[in-house]
Amino acid sequence: MALPLDDRLSIGIQNIHRRTEPATAPWQPTIDEMQALVRLVDDCGYDSLWVGDHIAFAVAIFDPLMQLAQAAVVSRRLKLGTNVYLVPLRHPVPIAKQAATLDHLSEGRLIFGVGVGGEFQKEFEACGVPLSERGARLSAAIPLLRQLWRGEPVSYSGRYFGTFSEVSMQPPARQPGGPPIWVGGRADAALARAGRLADGWISYVVTPETYRAGLATIAAAAEAAGRQIDHFGTGHLLFARLDVSYEQALDAAAATLSHRYAMDFRRAAERYAALGRPEQVAERIRAFHEAGVRHVVLDLVGPYEERPKQIEAFARDVLPLLSDLR
Repeated sequence: MALPLDDRLSIGIQNIHRRTEPATAPWQPTIDEMQALVRLVDDCGYDSLWVGDHIAFAVAIFDPLMQLAQAAVVSRRLKLGTNVYLVPLRHPVPIAKQAATLDHLSEGRLIFGVGVGGEFQKEFEACGVPLSERGARLSAAIPLLRQLWRGEPVSYSGRYFGTFSEVSMQPPARQPGGPPIWVGGRADAALARAGRLADGWISYVVTPETYRAGLATIAAAAEAAGRQIDHFGTGHLLFARLDVSYEQALDAAAATLSHRYAMDFRRAAERYAALGRPEQVAERIRAFHEAGVRHVVLDLVGPYEERPKQIEAFARDVLPLLSDLR
């Protein structure tokens, strides 16, 4: 089977408030600073705004749902997405309530990207969740979230989330059936989960060739599960940086990503990122579009203070090169 994809390319910005380099003083962004960045993304003509999620991470990071609640009242146009919300760290019932509330606060603009995490074991320890259960917990949570979002009485008895009877969560989510759930990941188990259960897939650190193969795996899993899919979202988190040369962009990207992930990320940046002059970055995005990506989510890497300039420069110099796709 072929997955039904969007017709046009959508481009968004990831991680609106996060310090990504070492700092000697505590990071304390102001309300004006946070609102200004949302307005900038909106004014520059991007389509969406995305945030990541960790309880404890190598760098400072805010709660994603609270960030998006603030962004929802600053921009009335942008789609809002989690990329990705680590469902296994939490019980799905309060998740369902918070996500449904955000769906209302944004008037139905939420895309709920979910994933298993696992790179930072300490956050699983802190939440009392065995790392080995993260995949199974996500698979069990997705259908439960959808049931709760409908606002009808729900009963549940299972291994991970206890037992409850006739719980009706009101109001239902704003979008019929709840916000679309996009599964993140690139492992075979994540791709199979996306095919069986999800409304979309959002990847990172893959090549266009790997992405195309991933879509085929997802389609096969959906067919094996007997699913009839009317629409399937395809997203990709793309590390990107504009600079006067590829080499300078690579240096900045490697420094930022190596600090963020507490490992040497230079070779990964060479393989997976979109770097350099506008035409080089646009060419890389076109390759992902040809592979099936319809929602590119840009993580514009580099010092936090440079992010507004990168957002403006990308909108000015790269978006026009992709106008035929948008």
